[in-house]
Amino acid sequence: MLLALSLPLLAPLSAPPAVAAAVPPLEEINATATQVAFGLRRPTAIAAPDDGTKRLFITEKRGTVRVYHPDTGLAQAPIVDITASVDESGNERGLLGIALAPDFAQSQDLYLAYTALPDGAVTLGRYRLDEARLEPLLAQEHAEHSNHNGGQITFGTDGNLYMSIGDGGAAGDPFDTGQRLDTLLGKILRVDVRRSCGELAYCIPADNPFVGVAGARGEIWMYGGRNPWRFSVDHATGSMWVADVGQGRWEEINHVKAGQQAGANLGWSCYEGLEVFDQAQCRADATYTKPVFTYSPHTGGCAVIGGQVYRGKQFADLVGGTYIAADYCYMTVWALRENAAGGYAAAEIGEMPTQVTAFGATPEGELYVVNDLPGGLHRLSFAHARPTCRIAYTTRTWGVGMTVDLTITNTGTAPINGWTLRFPLGRGQSVVSDWNTDLTQSGDMVTAVNAGHNGSIAPGQSVTMGYLASHTGDASAPTRFTLNRDTCAVTR
Repeated sequence: MLLALSLPLLAPLSAPPAVAAAVPPLEEINATATQVAFGLRRPTAIAAPDDGTKRLFITEKRGTVRVYHPDTGLAQAPIVDITASVDESGNERGLLGIALAPDFAQSQDLYLAYTALPDGAVTLGRYRLDEARLEPLLAQEHAEHSNHNGGQITFGTDGNLYMSIGDGGAAGDPFDTGQRLDTLLGKILRVDVRRSCGELAYCIPADNPFVGVAGARGEIWMYGGRNPWRFSVDHATGSMWVADVGQGRWEEINHVKAGQQAGANLGWSCYEGLEVFDQAQCRADATYTKPVFTYSPHTGGCAVIGGQVYRGKQFADLVGGTYIAADYCYMTVWALRENAAGGYAAAEIGEMPTQVTAFGATPEGELYVVNDLPGGLHRLSFAHARPTCRIAYTTRTWGVGMTVDLTITNTGTAPINGWTLRFPLGRGQSVVSDWNTDLTQSGDMVTAVNAGHNGSIAPGQSVTMGYLASHTGDASAPTRFTLNRDTCAVTR
């Protein structure tokens, strides 16, 4: 796998953009990706200069940055070449991230995250574009294992630079770095690269949470990460979305709001997702930030690829304020949206190209993605599409048992001849038996295939099925369903 990946943080620059009241529910959104460029060599990140040129800068693993323009396409010659400084050995090392200085139009400074020769240290460097000169600023040793480098960098609205570094690699956090504060491994950092302080080529902001704490690195902003390969800052609200690649049971997305980020503990390796992973790493006095969304590899996924909140204009009436993410192995577009109750709606709203590695946004807020192999750039679009299926359910619970009856309605205009319904179960639930379906459970995911007598559903017609399950305390009903890979509306 490519990625086996209360002090206020960010004061909003302005009030959050208004989201149209008629924004449809997530299950009525359809996302598509249109390829606009070919020929990239293992692209890893996207940045867009706000200089009126309409360019996108795209990093390639080997240590080059290519330029895409919507009118002229992908330039063959790189605008940046630091291959002589980049260790691209192993599947996860290389040039990993890019961020443009807030004053890029004047300074021509950009920042790069890469694994450096000769030892594979995860490094933050400043590249002077007008001088073609690279200045290493910060380095974290990462020699033992080649995976879990992190490498996301971005500027916050406070002008500071934020950077993620993985836990040091291998599996199971062998160095216990996630919960340690004496190392930059397994962390999100916050540094001021506009100036230097003493022997440092950067400054540590005085309001970082561990400044002055004995034995702790002052650069640390958040900790408890496994491999936060991609995170993003919503500049409208100051909140941070952190997608942390899981060990093998759970992929997770964290939404940490402004004012809750300084010193936030994302849990690894005490927790993987919402489950305890290593009890020895858990502390009774610790406060853990719980993810707002998890999914298991039983969905077909393997590594969550964090995206961004959509703040563009073209599709604001559909996905304004919605967080969009993906998975490296599974071609799903994940959409998350906070609801009025403080919870989150989640849905699969379309398909990505295979092996997406990163998202990027234009200065106007329109979204792009790059994929690893065969190496392309894709523009995301969104459309309003009524669901072709609706699920209604009834449940009965007792003790450690529960039954769930599901009614599947064809809300489309074409007959459904043969169906497969997929949905996740609550934690600790296990199917005991089923009816009117051929049902299998893999981890938390259920795959229910039609029985011989109910495989055809005419438009407007319904079929029923159900199951008996045991539970360990969570007797909640499923909240999201797909029928033949189409997301269904849910009647609760």
